[in-house]
Amino acid sequence: MSASQAEPAILPPLPTRALRPASPGALSGQQKIAAMLRVDQAGEFGATRIYAGQRAVFSRLPGMRHMAATLQRQEDEEVVHKAAFDRLLAERGVRPTALSPIWGAAGFGLGVATALMGEKAAHACTVAVESVIEEHYADQLAMLGDDEPELAEMIAQFRDEEVAHKDEALAAGAEEAPGYGVLSALIKAGCRLAIATSTRV
Repeated sequence: MSASQAEPAILPPLPTRALRPASPGALSGQQKIAAMLRVDQAGEFGATRIYAGQRAVFSRLPGMRHMAATLQRQEDEEVVHKAAFDRLLAERGVRPTALSPIWGAAGFGLGVATALMGEKAAHACTVAVESVIEEHYADQLAMLGDDEPELAEMIAQFRDEEVAHKDEALAAGAEEAPGYGVLSALIKAGCRLAIATSTRV
């Protein structure tokens, strides 16, 4: 069953406090949260496209039905994450990144490319992406502290689910992919570049 055919996912409760105009000293904090939400929404969108690209390959390969099913399950979780950030952007009046079309195409292309390299390369891609996201969410949780408890709780939940994807890929032999070190380094560098640019653009 595709993500579009699946039953509506139950989203976690979202913090609804608006980003209110404030004094210049407080505004920088609000801007940081706006940038954080923008890049998180972009990242979750990119993740859905990577999984979609991988599924497009594995769903057509004999004997790869199990892999396509795993990717669909992981993609469905990323769809829930993206929907949560979509709602937060709307509720807090934060614009999404203007680079979404680029990240969508790049994510799908990365998914296709790693799937064509084989099952373990696809898992290596998951490990690389989720490792960066795990670090990224940890940094955000440290930045939020106790100021946004509901938002922090949601991000912590999403981080744990991303870590589960990474651990599952490691257990499936991600590190046995040909050229694992180089492939992982390239994907991580691309993810960090996407985070840095989406924060501002």
